[in-house]
Amino acid sequence: MAPPDQLALSFDFGPSEPADGLAVATPATASAAPARTAPDDAPTLTLTHARAAPDARVPMPRPAQLPEGSRWREVETPQQTIGFVLQRSRRRSIGFVIADDGLRITAPNWVTLGQIDEAVREKAKWILAKLREWQERKEKLALTGTRWIDGGELPYLGKRIVLGLAADRRQAFFSGEIMPRTRDGDTLWLPLPPSADQARVRDAAQAWLQQRAGDRFGTRLAYFLQRTGLIIRRWRLSSAATRWGSCTSDGTIMLNWRLVHFAPDIIDYVIAHELAHLREMNHSHDFWAEVGHILPDFEQAKQALRRHDPAALPQF
Repeated sequence: MAPPDQLALSFDFGPSEPADGLAVATPATASAAPARTAPDDAPTLTLTHARAAPDARVPMPRPAQLPEGSRWREVETPQQTIGFVLQRSRRRSIGFVIADDGLRITAPNWVTLGQIDEAVREKAKWILAKLREWQERKEKLALTGTRWIDGGELPYLGKRIVLGLAADRRQAFFSGEIMPRTRDGDTLWLPLPPSADQARVRDAAQAWLQQRAGDRFGTRLAYFLQRTGLIIRRWRLSSAATRWGSCTSDGTIMLNWRLVHFAPDIIDYVIAHELAHLREMNHSHDFWAEVGHILPDFEQAKQALRRHDPAALPQF
């Protein structure tokens, strides 16, 4: 029997990228979801990992909380809409600053909104270039520096959570479970003594992450399947070294458990990407239209995933 066709959402480096740019470990998958790779002769299409193109849209998330006395404003420019926090002051000129939450503009009280908007349009290329650099630094920082010790930090659902060791616990406990959303600084308490070596901490954290990946991916898959009426044969976690996900023509979907490091919208994008292959086993215009049907406004998540350097993921 001929093997099923397979399409994979991958982060392989193409010929133009340095071979040593990929440094992703290949740990064993969760016991409930063993990895399975495609047969060597199975035709495969890949979505290569690369930096965002210079003209790629820069995400413009509105801060959850605006500074006192400020307002959120958006300006249409030839490149894209630019959102920013606007503050008034007694300064003599309009100031542009890339802060922790994005672009902030400080303008004199006597300057009109029209004049501020025009200044944004004039500096749009510079603003977007700086915002793109800021975004890349922020994303790289969010995924590096994992130390497998009490107090170490780990990326989970796009946030930085803290590792805690608690010998009196019988199982792992995540403080973020009591909040609607995961926040930076939430603690993952592992049932280990303070003297546990880094290998034990790493293995315990990996086991917890894989369990969470299985739970979250399964829930999101069920949501999209119910919404679209699509049917899959089965799905499994993967720990493939170069693929975020794959879909075979017989309806088997594989999702890399390490996606659990990323923000929920990126996870949803990969799931939507693979589900779209159930109807379009290619990367044609019709395929991308299907992705958009399953997950409208997926482009930001797509570009964010492409900006992530796999080498910056925690090493297991």
